[in-house]
Amino acid sequence: MITEKEITLHPESQDRPAPPIFPISSAEFVNSLSHYYRGELSRMMSWRDRLDRTTNWAIGAVAAMLSISLSSPNAHHGVLLFAMLLVFLLLGIESRRYRFFHAYRSRVRLVERNYYARIFAPRDLINPTHWMRQLSDDLRLPRFSMSLSQAMARRLRRNYFWIFLILLLAWVLKTTTTVLQPRGGETAFIHSTGEWFQNASIGYLPGWLVLVSILASYVWMIYIMYAHRESTGELAYGDVHV
Repeated sequence: MITEKEITLHPESQDRPAPPIFPISSAEFVNSLSHYYRGELSRMMSWRDRLDRTTNWAIGAVAAMLSISLSSPNAHHGVLLFAMLLVFLLLGIESRRYRFFHAYRSRVRLVERNYYARIFAPRDLINPTHWMRQLSDDLRLPRFSMSLSQAMARRLRRNYFWIFLILLLAWVLKTTTTVLQPRGGETAFIHSTGEWFQNASIGYLPGWLVLVSILASYVWMIYIMYAHRESTGELAYGDVHV
């Protein structure tokens, strides 16, 4: 016990920070680990909710653009191209959010896989030093566990490629039909590639350039989905993941 005389003789001891409190028993360790697990799970679910919001924005925007473009034969197909750009912007935002979500998800799964799973079924007992050191290093120096292209590939596979596919089909339908003015605005399918290029043109941009740009963007999306397709591991295709 520190007396008043010792405080007077050593006033600098009052400014000295108290030593950190570490778990000294298994009960304290379990208590701290459970609190940490709930905190990481809460952060993971928060970012998971943000992913759903971005996807809902994309679906709502596509529904609005489709209703505008397909409701009238005189509506310009540029509305669908604008929808593609808007959905791509939302894809970029959601991919960035997914990287944060995956960082917290990796921590949660690390605790679940190496601690809680072995409590329920202790089939393989290993030294916990490895996964605890891995978690400690990640807490000391947080970093993303995947690149932006990997996150974009996952979001494309799960949701966005189907949205882009719907937009592509609507754009093809819009540019391959023409309005018959003498027949009161009735529509009919085109009969030549020249008509398709003419319908696909935007201002001074020729139709063939617009078509090549769209095809190139879709080929790029298919490429990154194939290049970043996990065949093994926890996040392999077909396993439970977001």
